[in-house]
Amino acid sequence: MSEPVPDQCAAEAAPFWERKTLAEMTATEWESLCDGCGRCCVRRFQDEETGEVHPTSVACRLLDTDSYRCRRYQDRHRLVAECERLSPETAGRPGLPSTCAYRRLAEGRGLAWWHPLVSGTAQSVVDAGISVRGKVISEQAVHPAEPLARHVVRWVEA
Repeated sequence: MSEPVPDQCAAEAAPFWERKTLAEMTATEWESLCDGCGRCCVRRFQDEETGEVHPTSVACRLLDTDSYRCRRYQDRHRLVAECERLSPETAGRPGLPSTCAYRRLAEGRGLAWWHPLVSGTAQSVVDAGISVRGKVISEQAVHPAEPLARHVVRWVEA
């Protein structure tokens, strides 16, 4: 029996996100890439003149602002038409936050140090300033006639 080549051992020891493409991941691996930051749950404002899309401090009504998780995760696409539909094919598009693990991997940047799969704790997302925790309000708290442009924010980029 032959011994494994050292590079082969290192490749097998690498975490799944370094060994697999997004398309090769299992459903469980795919879901674990979400760092829980909540940035994809904020409403966006598109500048009519430039076409540029800006995130706001207004979160989807389904985002629980205590746990920062979706209240109706399984039904979110049915309940909220504009809810992100991520796939390996769409993960690299610029509309996603630059901090998003799906986008980072699609662009070949790897996971950031603060990602829970790297750091071992969900708190690192908050500590790094990536989470929307304490930075957003529910869209239910915003008057329907109030323009989203009043709520445009700049997030920490990574």
